[in-house]
Amino acid sequence: MGADAVFRVDGLRKSFGQNEVLGGIALDLYAGEVTVLMGANGAGKSTLVKIVSGVCARGGGTMRLAGQAFDPGSPAEAIRAGVVTVHQNINDGVVADLDVATNLTLDRLSGKGASLLFKPANVRVEARAVADRMGLTLDLKARVADLSLADRQMVAIARAMAHQPKVLILDEPTSSLSSAEADRLFALIDRLRGQGVAILYISHRMSDIRRLADRIVSIRDGVVSGVFDRKPLDYEGAVNAMLGRKILLDRVIARSSARAVFTAQGLQLAPGAGKTALAETLFGVRRPLAGTMHMDGKPYAPGSAREAIAAGAFLVAKDRAMSGIVGGFNIERNISLPFLKRMSGFGVMKKRAERAAARRQIDELGIVCRSEKDELSALSGGNQQKVMVARWMSQASRLFILDEPFQGVDISARRDIATKLRASADGRATLLFVTEIDEALETADRILVMSEHAIVGEHRNDDIDLDRLLAEVAGGPLTSAA
Repeated sequence: MGADAVFRVDGLRKSFGQNEVLGGIALDLYAGEVTVLMGANGAGKSTLVKIVSGVCARGGGTMRLAGQAFDPGSPAEAIRAGVVTVHQNINDGVVADLDVATNLTLDRLSGKGASLLFKPANVRVEARAVADRMGLTLDLKARVADLSLADRQMVAIARAMAHQPKVLILDEPTSSLSSAEADRLFALIDRLRGQGVAILYISHRMSDIRRLADRIVSIRDGVVSGVFDRKPLDYEGAVNAMLGRKILLDRVIARSSARAVFTAQGLQLAPGAGKTALAETLFGVRRPLAGTMHMDGKPYAPGSAREAIAAGAFLVAKDRAMSGIVGGFNIERNISLPFLKRMSGFGVMKKRAERAAARRQIDELGIVCRSEKDELSALSGGNQQKVMVARWMSQASRLFILDEPFQGVDISARRDIATKLRASADGRATLLFVTEIDEALETADRILVMSEHAIVGEHRNDDIDLDRLLAEVAGGPLTSAA
């Protein structure tokens, strides 16, 4: 197989100061195959992708594309050579202030050989061709900033497909997609695989991996810890190689409470609104069209996020880059940000309390960092997500809403977050929105299934009827865990 590798990495190294992130990675990608790359947060996946895509320079080792030396000095060089990357951060793949059509054709408009004469009609024709190949039905005139997170993700992927790459790298591409959108992406990947594209797919979602992987490469601490290509693929072995220890799914012992903290009756949202809109409605960012909500038996109708927080309702938002973390702030300030008034006295910040809260959350959630003074931008995506959760767990709440809190985190980090959620659940209602059934089964006491914007099933997570649960889920993309 090695002689047929379209793309080959051998002995790749990279250090940042004294910290060696990649310690000699070897990786082969083959035409018409999907290679899944698994690695815990901080294992070196992001650095590997940045080097391959021309974002940063390698520190050692070699890369070869179709038998020729490959060493891109920029993302544009990598793209022209035929290596295209769709990064986990959606905003790296789109220009939010431009419309869909311009985004889909932007690289051709600005690349070598582009016409100096801009013709909007030609742009729309070419963009429609790209969209049709992707199965994208969005309004080409719509501004990308006005699209949902999932639609922005689809635009970023479609833009990458326009390059007709030899090698396609997808970094957690389904983290923001519904089941239907993910299925559309999987169908596209199948077509690309049939066309001989070598695909590197980075994911922690076992449903994605089982659906797509031809082989799995696990990395740990900057080196390859296992290669799994013998059929049937050893998924458990790949996870254990990634983590360096054997991991078994914990059995959730479902709890119940006779008293409801939060209730909603006849709640209606705008037509087409999904789970994120529901989460934002509970958090006061949106207003419902009809219905009532009560918290601790009292009417609850927040007109803003500020009012929701004052009432004890907190939200871990789905899109951490757009509505959550502040990359230029350190961990300490990111955690305390919504609660600055509570941590101040006579206009002066209580630094000791702020520091203590941050250190406590770092310890309890296992956030990998040097100290609470580290900037968020210096952390891996999974640890940034832990900081998001830590922020809202640093203060007591009555209703704790989490919209896809496990997106972009590895299995170990997911376990840390789920364990902390369950251990701290007394004294509040916790509402968790997820699209992966496994995430609900590993975390929740009770599972509600929503289809077509209505609750169609309710299950206690104890000797659960999986056949019925799966049949209900098949009617819609959303699983809500409580």
